[in-house]
Amino acid sequence: MFTLQHTDPQTRARAGRIETDHGFIETPIFMPVGTAGTVKAVHQHELAGDIGAQIILGNTYHLYLRPGLELLRLAGGLHAFNGWRKPLLTDSGGFQVYSLAHRRKIKEEGVTFQSHIDGSRHTFTPEGVMDIQRVIGADIIMAFDECTPYPCEYRYAKNSMEMTHRWLRRCIDRFDTTEPLYGYRQTLFPIVQGSTYPELRKISAETIAAAGREGNAIGGLSVGEPAEEMYAMTGLVTEILPADKPRYLMGVGTPENILECIALGIDMFDCVLPTRNARHGVLYTAEGIIHIRNARWKDDLDPIDPNSPVATSRLHSRAYLRHLFINDEILGLQLASLQNLGFYLWLAGEARRRILDGTFLTWKNEMVKKVAIRL
Repeated sequence: MFTLQHTDPQTRARAGRIETDHGFIETPIFMPVGTAGTVKAVHQHELAGDIGAQIILGNTYHLYLRPGLELLRLAGGLHAFNGWRKPLLTDSGGFQVYSLAHRRKIKEEGVTFQSHIDGSRHTFTPEGVMDIQRVIGADIIMAFDECTPYPCEYRYAKNSMEMTHRWLRRCIDRFDTTEPLYGYRQTLFPIVQGSTYPELRKISAETIAAAGREGNAIGGLSVGEPAEEMYAMTGLVTEILPADKPRYLMGVGTPENILECIALGIDMFDCVLPTRNARHGVLYTAEGIIHIRNARWKDDLDPIDPNSPVATSRLHSRAYLRHLFINDEILGLQLASLQNLGFYLWLAGEARRRILDGTFLTWKNEMVKKVAIRL
């Protein structure tokens, strides 16, 4: 499934290639988040075109509630339902359950929760989440886990991690005794937990590595902890997880977070930040961050981003995009989302190129400073 092509000699950054039945994924890679089967404000044709997305995400919790498993099975899975022909990844719903703290109860058997839509009660078990993700039909699916909050007491983090490990065994047993529904392979990734406690992260990483699956994920970070702690935990875990399998850091993050974590040996990223912030008029570029609603852009007729891989960012001006936002035009949300996703995909692709040509560290150190500047 994964071919490690090159490791940067000055860092732990890697270039690799993941093979799925829906196509190849060149790493490092950023994966746009399509929570309910769509990346907000962006059509699949645009994702596959200028933006160059190689894989997108769906969310098990949201897709289970709407449109529901019956319709997804009838459609032939999410690929057929939303028209995305490239690889798909689904999370397990664990993070959404974590975010529903006042609406859920966690037990050994699984998690009972109330729908945020209508208050109806549902239960997710490790076995059930495997079955749900079989119906959704993503190429890469996640084991069911509990995402702990930050800060988190040691005892709670330890108990939660150990339960996540027990749930993993149940996920593996169910996954290995069932078959894909739509005629193509699916792959299961376990998830490392342990909050920000080094000894717990080490135990969890060793447990996940021993499971011997085709790829591994790191969860429970980017939930409010300082960036330095996130980097420390990530670096610790990547020293333990096998080098010949892809490493997916879940829910991370800002451009500088992504660059620093690529240097620590992470291959795959996802985050709602580029599209969520786009809808608020925050644009990411290689020269820094633009708040397009600010008055300084009112008469700026330069392109939104003259170096963007996205054609619309080179075609339209900053003044025009600000005009759209000020007038609450839907096109403004679309153009900003295209810009941000295009930038994130460019950033991951450029990191890959720099790893391969031996200039990654110098480039990364320069970019980390530039992408955080507020223009």
